[in-house]
Amino acid sequence: MIAVESDLPYAVLRDLGAGVLALDTDGLITYVNPWALRLLGRTEAGMLGRDAHDLLHRGADGAQVPREKCTMQAPLHDSRDPGEGSEEYFLRADGTLVPIIWSTTGLVLGGRRAGLVVVFSDFSLHRDAEARAAAHTAALEALTDRLNLLANVSTVLMSTWDTTGRLRRLLGLLVPALGDWAAVDLFGWRSGSPERIAVRGHAHRRRARRLEGPLPPLPEKARSALGRAADSGEPVVLTPAGLRDADAPFAATHRALFDRLGGHSAIVVPLRARGHQYGMLTLARAGDSPAPALAEVRLLSDIGRRAALVMDNSRLYAEQRNVAETMQRQLLAPLPQVDHLRMAARYLPAQSTMEIGGDWYDAFLLSDGVMALVIGDVVGHDLQAAAHMAEVRNMLRALAWDHREPPSLIVRRLDEAVTNTSDAPMATLVFARIEGPEGGPWRLQWVNAGHPPPLLVTREGQARYLEGGHGPLIGMSATLHLGLNWPDTREELPPECTLLLYTDGLVESRGRPIDLGMAKLRHHASVLARRMATATVDAFCDELLERIAPSGDDVALLALRLPAAGAGAPDDRCPPPPPQSPYSPAAPNRAAPGSLQENPPVEDPTRGVREAVLGETPDNEDER
Repeated sequence: MIAVESDLPYAVLRDLGAGVLALDTDGLITYVNPWALRLLGRTEAGMLGRDAHDLLHRGADGAQVPREKCTMQAPLHDSRDPGEGSEEYFLRADGTLVPIIWSTTGLVLGGRRAGLVVVFSDFSLHRDAEARAAAHTAALEALTDRLNLLANVSTVLMSTWDTTGRLRRLLGLLVPALGDWAAVDLFGWRSGSPERIAVRGHAHRRRARRLEGPLPPLPEKARSALGRAADSGEPVVLTPAGLRDADAPFAATHRALFDRLGGHSAIVVPLRARGHQYGMLTLARAGDSPAPALAEVRLLSDIGRRAALVMDNSRLYAEQRNVAETMQRQLLAPLPQVDHLRMAARYLPAQSTMEIGGDWYDAFLLSDGVMALVIGDVVGHDLQAAAHMAEVRNMLRALAWDHREPPSLIVRRLDEAVTNTSDAPMATLVFARIEGPEGGPWRLQWVNAGHPPPLLVTREGQARYLEGGHGPLIGMSATLHLGLNWPDTREELPPECTLLLYTDGLVESRGRPIDLGMAKLRHHASVLARRMATATVDAFCDELLERIAPSGDDVALLALRLPAAGAGAPDDRCPPPPPQSPYSPAAPNRAAPGSLQENPPVEDPTRGVREAVLGETPDNEDER
């Protein structure tokens, strides 16, 4: 083809940035632009007049493409529209192949078909970009899957306090997503041997569950190996061949897993947090599954750290709850029995672990022989609130014993003492004196420092709140220099009535305002007073709590039952009523201590930790 250097068409073809070939009707090359020569590493003389198909067109394996299958030159032989494609290769002069993306269009001169024009580019750059994009997309999808898995793991680990249940659900996330079977062993600090609390196998589910349970005592070498692995915090790779020797470090714990569930490799991740060793998590691959990659090992290690932190938090919360409840139960003194007066008390801990509060009740004889009753609540819901409760309680006891004064003066002294000698926050309380001769009549004298009012219930079921005696909270008046007082109030108590002192947890909850709760308390107390006129005050308290079913905050309840008129007088020959029961079954599902006694049963100090960390509760013992 003859062209002038300055002609515009030639300049366009020269600088097009793509290879251009012109073929005549026989498929012979009649024109090649400079870009095509550069892509193919050929010369113009070596291409002009040559059959383009025979010279250039090749398959991916380098073999020549049969002419009848050549899609690029098909428009030469029929009237097809322009074609295009990207699955073709051209042969370079050095014998290498260049993948091309191409398009063809018919060449028309003077109104007659004169051949074909082929435009092509090196497709390797596009393919590399596509491969990089695909790899990037795959990496993002893998990262998304891992993030979703971690999110699900976090949800499972935080879903319940039952450690056994949540670790089993954790294994359900890991199998078969990351492995063919998995197991969790927890170290027991009582026996010194691990316990296999969960095993999950994708192909052998029943066989896996049968592997759960206590493991036999470990030899010293195995215990040392497990200790070193846990201390290091690093994952350990296991294979069946490495466990054939009975003295191998993990043979005693993991050989049975490989024997029963199969597998060619496993990763053991220690469950360790804040210096405490809780056990190990094992994930195994079987069959044609490849060994876990480095990224998967890191992911499993992160999951192990999360599980260990959750168990360690459970341990810390259980210890705090156990200490606080023990403190409260030790401070809630046994109730005295004076003459024919009968009392019962109940304390229900909060349902939430972190809501150990400052509720307390107290009853004791004063130096003048009068019975004192106290119900109180220190602001706060934690271990510090329980400690402050102990301070306020002991201050009030000392002041009431040392000073023979009306309740108003005792409470004023308490307000000043709390303000000036303690860092306890504000508190509410009712402080009352039960006065009267043997056989009655009895009188109540009290003050109320911002606390829910006492409830007086007659034998006939008439119930009303004693609204008098209200004053500021303890720790408010002296702190703010308000000069406020607590007025003494007196009330004659009818024979055989019941006086109820309680904390706000009995009448208030997140889903119910306090006024509705107080109405509910008055209604049930009235009904029970009529139906249980001959029942003990213990039975009355138990039935009342069962009907109200308080939830959320902790609850303290103190009930006083007066005798019949004349009962206990010098000329009375009737025997006194039976004393309070040594133990109350109230709210057993909330582990209520019930009516506390002189010598309460000794509790296992590690029970709370075992329940939180090992899931050792009656609800799951059969499952384990």
